[in-house]
Amino acid sequence: MAAQCLLLLACVLVLVAPGHSTHIQTLKVFKKSLPDAPASSPKKTSWPKDCSELTAGSPSGVYIIQPTGLHPILVYCEMSGAGGGWTVIQRNRQSTQISWAESWSTYKHGFGNMHTEFWLGTEYIHQITQQKVYQVRFLIWDASNNIHVADYDLFNVEDESQGYRLRLGTYSGTAGDAMDSKNPRNVHNNMKFSTKDRDQDTYRGNCASRAGGGWWFSACYSAQLNVKGRITWGSLCKGNCKASAILIKPAPYH
Repeated sequence: MAAQCLLLLACVLVLVAPGHSTHIQTLKVFKKSLPDAPASSPKKTSWPKDCSELTAGSPSGVYIIQPTGLHPILVYCEMSGAGGGWTVIQRNRQSTQISWAESWSTYKHGFGNMHTEFWLGTEYIHQITQQKVYQVRFLIWDASNNIHVADYDLFNVEDESQGYRLRLGTYSGTAGDAMDSKNPRNVHNNMKFSTKDRDQDTYRGNCASRAGGGWWFSACYSAQLNVKGRITWGSLCKGNCKASAILIKPAPYH
């Protein structure tokens, strides 16, 4: 079984490539390549529910997880920074070659390349955050390529019937609080997710079409990370951020 698991992981690392909704397709491919298990072997492999359940000392990289009530999916686990155990749900670069101006369905199931730029999938993010109380870390590389951090001690995404509404806790960090604001035009906390074909913002127009990618918009934004070439985070960098990443893991006090 150990040898099969190593082969399985190797297949994942080879098969992850740019494109849309890679999770289920990749899993089906390498599932067929595994030899039949002996009759006495367990019929179901037990996967971690998120990256925090990986063995201590595991390297950063692409892994299989299976959140409660969901099929196995591929995620990138950041194991080296801030105690490790982070599940990466977004990564983007100013020089990205992918388009972030995608449909509701594409955002729901995820797209991109986990080794470069990607969105994990709004439905998957929701499912993960229902398991425990999660925190979130936004990593922002400014115009001079200096890294800044925005931490929120609570992160939850509600289900699709609620528009994948975002719930954030208290901010701390060096990047500035670009997700919560007293200005209703710039707030992202408590907002529903919007895409070019599903407008759920508070603006008279469509913020997702105007901004070039799906996000938790109000009217319209202080932060926009899901965009090609114009990454924005508050007053830190307005359209000229070099890169971004969003990482989540269970909050330490729960």
